[in-house]
Amino acid sequence: MSQRHRHKQRCYHQSFGNSIKQREQLFRCLHCGLDITCNPIISGVQNRNHCPCCLWSRHLDFRVPGDRLSPCRAAMQPVGLTTKQSPNKYARDRDGEIMIIHQCIRCEKLVINRIAADDSPNDLLALFERSCEASALFLADLTSTGIVLLTDHDRELVQRRLFGSTVV
Repeated sequence: MSQRHRHKQRCYHQSFGNSIKQREQLFRCLHCGLDITCNPIISGVQNRNHCPCCLWSRHLDFRVPGDRLSPCRAAMQPVGLTTKQSPNKYARDRDGEIMIIHQCIRCEKLVINRIAADDSPNDLLALFERSCEASALFLADLTSTGIVLLTDHDRELVQRRLFGSTVV
């Protein structure tokens, strides 16, 4: 076997090993203590930072999703659901995917995160139900950041997106 071929084979195994290591990364939920996998094959997202059971997150990202540069690192409480804003100027407000709104319990920063494939639809619906009781002050805070909370008027949309059809 040539030296060049051995070098290519070693580089392949090193990069393959790194991808396995990335897929097997775990973190412990700050809220419920569950060990969570970051494997994108399981979660369906590239930058997992919330628990699929209790939906709590950790304040990890600073400027962009996945940068993991936030100095805060506190727990982030799920406070509601919204939809991702579409870059298409002809799209309706609710055409985007459903996202979870998290608020940091330390610095109160609001962020939205993609729902992961292994998130419990029942827990997401329960979060939606709780957020329908949000105070006017909280709604004003959200609106000032450009985040639009899904409300009771969006119930059919939420049920259809979470369960595939309207639940009676």
